[in-house]
Amino acid sequence: MDQKTLFLNTSPTRLFFKAALPGSVGMLASSLYQLLDGMFVGQLLGGEAFAALNLAMPLVIINFAISDLIGVGSSVPISVRLGEKRPEEANNIFTCACLMVLLQGLVVGSFLFFASPVLLRWMGAEGSLLRLATQYIRVYAVSSPITGMMYAMDNYLRICGQIKTSMWLNVAMSTLCALGEFLMLGVLGVGVWGAAFGACMGMVICVLVGMWPFFRGQLQLRFRRPHFTKSIIRQIVFCGTPTFLNNIAGRVTSILMNTVLLRVGGAAAVSVYGILMYADGIVMQFLYGMCDSLQPAVGYNWGAGRRDRVLAIEKRCFSAAAIISLLGAAVLYAFPEAVTSVFVSDSEPAVYAMAIPALRLFCLGYLTRWLSFATQSFMSAVEHPIQASILSVSTALVFPVLLIAVLWPFGLNGLWFNMAGTALLTCVVAVIILLDFRRRNWNPGTAR
Repeated sequence: MDQKTLFLNTSPTRLFFKAALPGSVGMLASSLYQLLDGMFVGQLLGGEAFAALNLAMPLVIINFAISDLIGVGSSVPISVRLGEKRPEEANNIFTCACLMVLLQGLVVGSFLFFASPVLLRWMGAEGSLLRLATQYIRVYAVSSPITGMMYAMDNYLRICGQIKTSMWLNVAMSTLCALGEFLMLGVLGVGVWGAAFGACMGMVICVLVGMWPFFRGQLQLRFRRPHFTKSIIRQIVFCGTPTFLNNIAGRVTSILMNTVLLRVGGAAAVSVYGILMYADGIVMQFLYGMCDSLQPAVGYNWGAGRRDRVLAIEKRCFSAAAIISLLGAAVLYAFPEAVTSVFVSDSEPAVYAMAIPALRLFCLGYLTRWLSFATQSFMSAVEHPIQASILSVSTALVFPVLLIAVLWPFGLNGLWFNMAGTALLTCVVAVIILLDFRRRNWNPGTAR
């Protein structure tokens, strides 16, 4: 199905199922490699290696967050330009964005390779914990010029209508990453660096396969001689900033949280926080995949002046986000023991006992978090990045850091409640932003 037919002529409900569900499955599959990463390391290498992985992971994700900024930031103006029937401008933005991803991988990867020991020491790591975490980060740093493209490529495939291709590439990536990690850890018996190496090799293979149709000129987006302008770079950064700030600020918060937890509860508390983040990754990646997959359609209709379809698509997005979040909260609250046992065994009783109440406090955040997340995605899709940035920074940095200071005196239970408090506060901000947007911009007519 061509892009115009898919985005403009397909009924909103059918479009939702054709775009959002494959996108959610694809993003969920892509997050499974991180879940399996934690499972393999925790079960095969033990508690110290699991704690080292969780210390290193925020720095790894910061690296990928810049690639995601470029991918998401370029996909919004590309979709709008295509909706405005300006394909040459769209192709130029696409080409410039791919080169930016490659360049940032070289620069940021080099920085992380050499600076990771210093950064980890600032977080409180020392001894073997420091050594293991450094090994893990450096493998990702070396491969980041190629692996970073994975976080931009799926946006471009969806813009070209290759939604199922994007989904299957993410499924393939998780499968290859899992096989690579099992080979390195379970068969060859190498250390924690092997988990990173196995995952990176799976990502490299999928990037090469996914980019091949673009190199062959088989899709709507095509490479051309790049023409960089300040306007293009500013627009990419501007539109991608909300997602970037959400990722980067969230990682800064994770670094701060890990630092506090090391002092309050030791390595066991860091491991529990890792379990919370892995569980959160499943729910939020499902939401992210759904909302992100609908952004090209929303942006295309916004550029084409079809406000009625924008409203109809977003109604379905918000409703599905609420259902997914509430189901996630119910599962985590009802089965914390099962979730914990995926990552730690009975040989880690301190971690096991600490994780049960932590999960039940943590999952309360999903009762309201869906509203701010869906609102942020909507604001990004219609080229209102300031409002989206306010939400992302509030969710990932401002409110969590504020609540760390407020809840620290209540010990670990206070820290585990951080997400629920943050979600409630950002829900209020989201409602204010939506009401203001409706007052200033919305007159869509009747949507079906």
